[in-house]
Amino acid sequence: MSDKSTRAHIVEAADQLFYQQGFEHTSFAHIAEVVKISRGNFYYHFKTKDEILDAVIYLRLSKTQIMLDKWLIEGGTPVERIRCFINILILNREKIKHFGCPVGTLTSELAKLKHAAQKDATKLFSLFRFWLKSQFQLLGHMKNADELAMHLLARSQGVATMACAFNDEKFIKQEVTQLYEWLDHYVDSAT
Repeated sequence: MSDKSTRAHIVEAADQLFYQQGFEHTSFAHIAEVVKISRGNFYYHFKTKDEILDAVIYLRLSKTQIMLDKWLIEGGTPVERIRCFINILILNREKIKHFGCPVGTLTSELAKLKHAAQKDATKLFSLFRFWLKSQFQLLGHMKNADELAMHLLARSQGVATMACAFNDEKFIKQEVTQLYEWLDHYVDSAT
């Protein structure tokens, strides 16, 4: 493995472990075991767990931006694009049932730890917030676009939290249907 691919593999493994086990409960040893490298080789790429956390947040920001850009291209209308966001709950339902939302769980954990990277992790929510806001503006909701974006973010986080707590796929599907209805209401009220 080249240095770059080893580093990328470490970050991807850390990303999954931070999501599944939490940042605090994931050690260098856990990550090194998944990547199958020695601890010495591991320290060549990352000196501290905070360096890995920064790389994971950057990876998530990059992947989220790529996803949002894809939705802009493939989504067609603002309604279809917002539905892409809502559909995350369905597409990732198995993971959500077991681990919650990767963005919400990380930002919550870092907030509890009073970790300096919590502010950077919150940028993930900001990407979604401003993207959703722009879609609601395109629907004609100029004055309340941010409020609608925040409501949808909050609702999706609540769905993820409750689905994880109760390990309930039916709940996710029910809530997604209600979110579609909610969205349709705001589309109709803008026209």
